[in-house]
Amino acid sequence: MALILGVDPGSRKTGFGIINTLGARSEYVTSGVIRVPDTVLPERLKVIFDSITQVIEEYCPQEMAVEQVFMAKSAGSALKLGQARGAAIVAGVSQDLPVSEYEARKVKQSVVGSGAADKVQVQHMVKVLLKLPAAPQEDAADALAVALCHANTQQRLIKMASASKFRRGRIV
Repeated sequence: MALILGVDPGSRKTGFGIINTLGARSEYVTSGVIRVPDTVLPERLKVIFDSITQVIEEYCPQEMAVEQVFMAKSAGSALKLGQARGAAIVAGVSQDLPVSEYEARKVKQSVVGSGAADKVQVQHMVKVLLKLPAAPQEDAADALAVALCHANTQQRLIKMASASKFRRGRIV
């Protein structure tokens, strides 16, 4: 059993989601969106840091997974996104959580089956995989998808480590 905190960082809205993994099965614990006030960037980063820290203290996850920065519309947007990501990562590391990072394409591939999936497809698959009554908010769904991607990656690594041999490129 492992609680995984997934984070979809943003300088205006940061999504978070926690899942509980039991072997290859994952179940929903909580999710939400941290709405950052329209103030100067340092204050927004503090809100992200404090909010993620509060989630960690309340739910005590054992691992954290964060979406990596992708190329934004402008260099300024990419820098702000990177700083928001940094605030979230520091919140996790300051609580002694191991932090893993995943590219958006890998997250989509892991959850939807296509690295080019759109947000609606991600929301739908998160709803289906976690057996939710309704699709979560967009940023929360992305964060849950990051957590699911991490769980899937960890499961594959465990399977590979316990494999006794390979046959034609497959684990036996």
